[in-house]
Formats: sequence, C-alpha cells, structure tokens
Amino acid sequence: MNISHIEHIGIAVKSIEESRKYYEEVLGLSCYAVEEVKDQKVKTAFFKVGDTKIELLESTSPDGPIGKFIEKKGEGMHHIAFAVPNATEALKNLSKKGVQLVDKVSRDGAEGLKIGFLHPRSTHGVLTELCSK
Repeated sequence: MNISHIEHIGIAVKSIEESRKYYEEVLGLSCYAVEEVKDQKVKTAFFKVGDTKIELLESTSPDGPIGKFIEKKGEGMHHIAFAVPNATEALKNLSKKGVQLVDKVSRDGAEGLKIGFLHPRSTHGVLTELCSK
C-alpha cells in the first residue's frame, strides 16, 4: 500500500452550522464545500489546512453511523483518512494481512472519492479510512 498523504481528518458534530463558527471565526478557516452523502446518512463540510482537510460530519438520521457515534461517544474525532492510489486494492491487500475491514470494496464518498474503512479493532482504536480519486 502506498499512502501519499493524510487526505482528511473526520470530526463528528451535532450541527455543522454551529461547529462552523469555531472553525471560521476562531481558527480563521474557510469552509469550501458542504455536501450530503445520502447513502451514508451524513452531511459534510470541508475546510483546507495546508494540504490536509478537516471534514465535519453531521448525521442526517439518528440511526446513521455518525448519529450512533455521537450518541455513544459524543462529538469529536471520528476518523483519519489516508490517500491511496486505489482504495479497493488497498482494502484487498490489507485483508490478506489480517486487517479487519468495515468495507471489503470501496464505495462512493464525499467529493467524488472512493472510500473504504478499516475496523478500529485492527487499527489500535482509530477508525481509518482509505480514499482514492
């Protein structure tokens, strides 16, 4: 697997509109995109910090993954995402190495990326996402 960079850091929030104030007014960042990913029951907002992005994640349904995460753990860091040339191939290779996967093949994510998640049980407690264009 060839990781080129940290693609983004995902942060679960109850409200993007409320959370944006901190990132924009306190940190001075600009939100450049807001997008809903319907099949994942999530609304996203992106901020650029150098070559890395911050992704705010707001659940659009209490039974969605972000809604369940916030109910269990509260707001905060949800995942770290690494850029790879081919997310599906990376998932296959990691599966062969015994890594527990959330996704066996990549699926559509925000910003037109192909994404796949590694289970935190195999990553020392950190939900890890692999992304490719």
